[in-house]
Amino acid sequence: MSESRRLYEEAQRVLVGGVNSPVRAAIKPYPFFVREGKGPYLFTVDGNRLIDYVLGYGPLILGHAPEPVTRRVMDYVSRGWLYGVPTEIEVLLAKKIADHFPSIRRIRFVNSGGEAVSTAIRLARGYTKRKKILKFEGCYHGAVDYVLVKAGSAAAHFGVPLSAGVPEDVAKLTLVARYNDLDSVERVMRSEGNDVAAIIVEPIMANYGVIPPKDGFLRGLREIADRYGALLILDEVVTGYRIGLGGAQRYYGVSADITTLGKIIGGGFPVGAVGARDEIMDLLSPRGPVFNAGTFNGHPISMVAGLATIEVLETTNAYENAINTSRRLAEGFNDIFSRLDIDHVVNWAPTMLQVFFTKGEVVDHETASKSNTKLYLRLHEELLKRGVFIAPSQFEAMFTSSSHTNGIIEETLRQVEDSAKALR
Repeated sequence: MSESRRLYEEAQRVLVGGVNSPVRAAIKPYPFFVREGKGPYLFTVDGNRLIDYVLGYGPLILGHAPEPVTRRVMDYVSRGWLYGVPTEIEVLLAKKIADHFPSIRRIRFVNSGGEAVSTAIRLARGYTKRKKILKFEGCYHGAVDYVLVKAGSAAAHFGVPLSAGVPEDVAKLTLVARYNDLDSVERVMRSEGNDVAAIIVEPIMANYGVIPPKDGFLRGLREIADRYGALLILDEVVTGYRIGLGGAQRYYGVSADITTLGKIIGGGFPVGAVGARDEIMDLLSPRGPVFNAGTFNGHPISMVAGLATIEVLETTNAYENAINTSRRLAEGFNDIFSRLDIDHVVNWAPTMLQVFFTKGEVVDHETASKSNTKLYLRLHEELLKRGVFIAPSQFEAMFTSSSHTNGIIEETLRQVEDSAKALR
């Protein structure tokens, strides 16, 4: 029996489903357990080395255990790691983020992307005095009741719960439109816009594969939100610092009223953040009536890891490496599946990509759902046999880091070709 299997059987006796997040159980026949990560590699308890394109689902843009971040964290942890009072490091990280995101003047650090979204929605409602929010089918904003909904029937804009335990009365406060479809947004806002506090969107759908916005979509949301007096929340938990120092807002030339961040701003340690202009952020406690608090908010280790990561991104060619290798990987996937006459679409954004086994464009939840997910899972399994780890779900993303060299990409593509031939 492998060590991973032994650990998984033991885990199932003490952890729900043997895991602490459902996607981890999607690896078949059982999840592998990791001993350590270094650079672009994971090393399992079974003695296997895997080229990693999951990268903790996005935050590890420098790869695993990069030396500059490791050094700073180890130095800081020797002084202690939780004080319950402010530290200079959280001020320095907040200033850094505000420098890169012009729409952000003040920040509240929290502990996860989901917490950031929950706080952003509460803040938007407190600012506008409205109840409803509008989200997009297929966009994921964390396990928060108000956004854990899917589209209702064709005759209704109101969301229906995606999970047991989310009351229908809560889901009815969330309206659902179609990503990359401004007409669907207009239809919702014409009937409900006067009670919409905020439109919330992933600027790149990163939790339904990788689906970039069409030209003008994000700017169109900005115009619609302004016209109806709603706030625009850009959920940049994934895209913030992954596609550039200013995230999707700089890349696509759009400004948010409220921004949510996570992942990279903690260098892979638990973190989330909400940022906006002064008049919005000043509604948060202790200045205003919108409550947020947390013992671990601004945790020093997350702050120092995030600051060290961003400083590397500012001063090296890390982005150039990660962007170029992601582009080469996307081109390689496309070339291989084209030569083998396998229907596919490869969607790409800087340092992110995903392959869908379908015909035509993948531009939203509906078109992504037409992908052959069984074929994707077979690809995942074949690659895993060959030492390459991609997400075990069609509706996640592949990520590259600055530690993925051209040689590693070419080795990956050789394994992709062998895996693709095994799919036929």
